[in-house]
Amino acid sequence: KEVSTMKEFNYTVNDPLGLHARPAGMLAKAAKAYPDTTITITKGAKTIKATQLMMIMGLAVKNGDEVTVKAEGPAEDEAIAAMEKFFQDNL
Repeated sequence: KEVSTMKEFNYTVNDPLGLHARPAGMLAKAAKAYPDTTITITKGAKTIKATQLMMIMGLAVKNGDEVTVKAEGPAEDEAIAAMEKFFQDNL
């Protein structure tokens, strides 16, 4: 049995509006492309699933905030690469 290692990266948001509605919606949609892999976003003490739009909005990520994104599951390598690219391209 393969042991899941879990992949993660830290990212400092540099969008003047922070993680607002439009990118949050796109992020949730991108995360849903990996249904068998759990993708989470952590800001401070709060961790949420990246597929839950309202929870993403609830994190209130502002410009300059650092978040930690983690992926765990069968497609974690692909998922974390996609998430990292998403953050770089959109936030």
